Amino acid sequence: MRPSSQSGATGRARRRFGGVRSGSGSSGIRATVERLSATPVAFLHRLPRWVLLVAVFVLLAVGMVGTGWVGAAGLLVLLAVLAWFAYLNWPVLDGSGRALRIAAMVLLAAFAAGHVIGRF
Repeated sequence: MRPSSQSGATGRARRRFGGVRSGSGSSGIRATVERLSATPVAFLHRLPRWVLLVAVFVLLAVGMVGTGWVGAAGLLVLLAVLAWFAYLNWPVLDGSGRALRIAAMVLLAAFAAGHVIGRF
């Protein structure tokens, strides 16, 4: 039985993506982030796959081709999205999945910092 505080889209997103329900083990900040993320994740899931792929490539291209703060901004937006997804998926990831996400986030942060200080 679905809790009454759960909206239709939020409930469908949690069931579809196997998200942890707020009352079943998650508490505090994680429960709040999961609850607030359910609607945006459901929206992203409804988009065609190519839209997300193009968005990632555009942000990466802006980050690699752009100079200074423009390039850093593209990489930092990409870093924020990757960190958000990594946080949501962290409990179900194994060690190699966690290491890969951390490495990708460190690499994006390093390139963004390089843009800001003028090294890239």
